[in-house]
Amino acid sequence: MIIPAVVSLGGLGLVFGGMLAFASQKFAVEIDPKIEMVQEILVGANCGACGYAGCAQFAEEVVAGRAPLNGCTPGGAKVAAKIADLFGAESPEAEARHVAQLTCVGDCNTAKSKHTYDGVKDCKAALMFGGGPTACEYGCIGLGNCVTVCPVDAITMGKNGLPIIDTNACISCGKCKNECPRHVIELVNAKGVHHVRCKSQDKGKQVRGVCDRGCIACKLCVKNCPVDAIHMEGNVAVIDSYICTNCGTCVEVCPQKTIV
Repeated sequence: MIIPAVVSLGGLGLVFGGMLAFASQKFAVEIDPKIEMVQEILVGANCGACGYAGCAQFAEEVVAGRAPLNGCTPGGAKVAAKIADLFGAESPEAEARHVAQLTCVGDCNTAKSKHTYDGVKDCKAALMFGGGPTACEYGCIGLGNCVTVCPVDAITMGKNGLPIIDTNACISCGKCKNECPRHVIELVNAKGVHHVRCKSQDKGKQVRGVCDRGCIACKLCVKNCPVDAIHMEGNVAVIDSYICTNCGTCVEVCPQKTIV
C-alpha cells in the first residue's frame, strides 16, 4: 500500500510542478534591463527627493518615460548625464544646486524660553506641550528631528542649541525641511552666501521681546541693497539668491545681526 501512495503523490507533484512551470512562463512579467542599469547609476540614497518612494521606483518611472532624466537631486548633473547617455538622449541642463539652510538665529543665548521642556527629545512632541518651549512661535525648537532624519549625517546639533548644516555634505533631499514642525529649514540656492536667519512675522517690538537677534522689519537691508535683491515678505526680509551679488552690505546695515 505504501508504494502506490508514493507513486500517486509523486505523480501529483509532477503534475502540479508542470502547471506551476507553465504558469510561470505564461504569466511572467518581463523586467526591462534598463531599470537595473538606471539603478546602478543612481546614488542609492533612497531619499525620496525625486518624488518617488525610492531609487527603484524612480528607475522604473525614468525607463517608462514618466520621470525626468535629471530627477535624482543628490546625483545632480553627473548622474543625469549618465542616464541621458544610457538612453541616447541629450544631457538635460543642470539645475542650480540647492542645499538646506537654517532660517533661525535664536539660539539658547539670544532667544527666550516660555518654560523648561523635559520630555521626549522630539520637536513635534515638544510643540504639543504648551506650543513648545521657545517664546518665539517661529523659532527653532532645537531637539534635533532634522539631525535624525538626515540620511547622510549632514546635520549636527551645535552647543548653542541650533542645528549646524554641512552644505558640502547636503544632498538636497529635503527630509529635514519636511520634518521640521516650525519650518525653519529651507532649501536654497547653494551659490547664495548671505541668509536671513529669521521667519518671524511679528512686529519689531514683539520680536525684541522674545529674541535679541530676530528681524524687526526695519527695512534697512532693503533700502541699502545696491541690486534690489532683498524684499519684504510680511514682516521679514527675504534675499533673492539669484540676484544677490554677495556684496555684504545687508550684513553691515542689519542692526539685529539677523543676516549672516
